Amino acid sequence: MSTLAQAQSRAGHRVMVAPTLSNPGEGAGFLASLSKTGVEVIPLAVSGRGYLREGSLIRKLVAQKHVSVVHTHGYRSDLIGGHAGHRSRVPIVTTVHGFTGGGIKNRTFEALQRLAFRHFDAVVVVSKPQADLLVASSVPKSRIHLIPNALSGHPAPLDPAAARAALGLPAGGLIAGWVGRVSKEKGIDVFIDALSSIGDRVIGAAIFGDGPERASQQARAESIAPGRFQWLGNVADASRFYAAFDLFVMSSHAEGLPMVLLEAMAARIPIVATAVGGIPDLLSPNESMLVPPGDAKALAAAIRATVDDPDAASARAQAAQLRQRAEYDVAPWSARYEALYRHLLGARVKAGARK
Repeated sequence: MSTLAQAQSRAGHRVMVAPTLSNPGEGAGFLASLSKTGVEVIPLAVSGRGYLREGSLIRKLVAQKHVSVVHTHGYRSDLIGGHAGHRSRVPIVTTVHGFTGGGIKNRTFEALQRLAFRHFDAVVVVSKPQADLLVASSVPKSRIHLIPNALSGHPAPLDPAAARAALGLPAGGLIAGWVGRVSKEKGIDVFIDALSSIGDRVIGAAIFGDGPERASQQARAESIAPGRFQWLGNVADASRFYAAFDLFVMSSHAEGLPMVLLEAMAARIPIVATAVGGIPDLLSPNESMLVPPGDAKALAAAIRATVDDPDAASARAQAAQLRQRAEYDVAPWSARYEALYRHLLGARVKAGARK
């Protein structure tokens, strides 16, 4: 959202971001990313369950600031912001990055979210499987728009030696990188099983991220392969350090179109990933090695093949970098959103003229 807001601002549009903040210090990193960007930030201070107040504040903001389009992100924003935008009679847009399932509470929120999408003027998805899911959930097909993610500029990357030194990783040896939320849908257990099964090659692992599965999976990894997995937690500007990896592994059971894969493509790191969500549209066999989800043996074989043939791996990584630069850059991505906004506003004008 920060990237889109900044891109639209650079294009000359007035952009306001209204994050819901329920606790002191919440969203500090996000707010910092928008400082000195030309984007107007209007925090909405509400309690965790202050849904009515939140809706009221959004409607007031739309009226006072003469907002033309409301664009929401995330299930709370979709449910409350979308309703507020609808009541304010302005076009409402959302971007869907994926559904994770999980516990009954999260599944309930995601079901309500999909119901709400039926009343949006536009629902942007980042992958074709997401579009198919929403059509199956009775979201009108004419309102679904496919706009894959794009990668904005990042801080200058470190070279391999500097990246490993900064992370406290060994200067020598092979290291597989894994980046993401340590939760069930990300398949960290499959990655642990795959890497641990490769007994005749010493391949270490550097894991960036945190989440509900970390404690149990960290203990499990240590019991299976002591000292082989380095758990580094959340790493600021993580993509700066990707040069520390000999290969990048994604073992997810479900994904939209992962930003971390775009980052790995840009960093020219050989990629092994599961063929889920929008990943097969993002990466072909020419640019990566793709395996079925939940298959530790297939993942291990792909990891082995990558480290055993570094020339072929390097060629795939170079092809992936070229594809990222050609197809997943911010300028054309932002232009597609602008075209969508203009289309919705034009449709409103035409609808009003017919009345």
